[in-house]
Amino acid sequence: MFTNTNGSASAPAARAVQPTAPKQAIPSGLIPSIISADLVVTGSLTSTGDIQIDGRVDGDVRSGGLVIGEKAEIHGDIAASDVTVRGRICAKKVFLCATSRVEGDILHDTFGVEVGASFEGNCRHSDGPAAAMAADAAKIGFSDGRAASAAKPLAK
Repeated sequence: MFTNTNGSASAPAARAVQPTAPKQAIPSGLIPSIISADLVVTGSLTSTGDIQIDGRVDGDVRSGGLVIGEKAEIHGDIAASDVTVRGRICAKKVFLCATSRVEGDILHDTFGVEVGASFEGNCRHSDGPAAAMAADAAKIGFSDGRAASAAKPLAK
């Protein structure tokens, strides 16, 4: 079956197998947990790291850092050290802490801003922010209550 150039049979040459070094684990704080645009989560999310939400969460969100995408929806309380909003916030009470960076629209009943917060977008008072958001969504054509953001990203 195996022959060398002089015609005699020989066994295939054995290869030396080099042991591979174990793969280095990436620290969990460097990669955010991502809720994609087509995902709906019912229940609370808790993480000591970062979370990026592009889909819908029906529950509370608690994390070290939080990025809320342009068309994301969170129906619950938010507690995070650093929050970046790229879409729209609809809540009875909104308070932007010094570390917050908001790029989008805020529809609220009560609104407060701490010194150092960054806000680029529109802010509108409403006695019933959830009902107003649903009405806006109906005008745009979303049937599930989502609203398109008209906010433009901050210049870098």
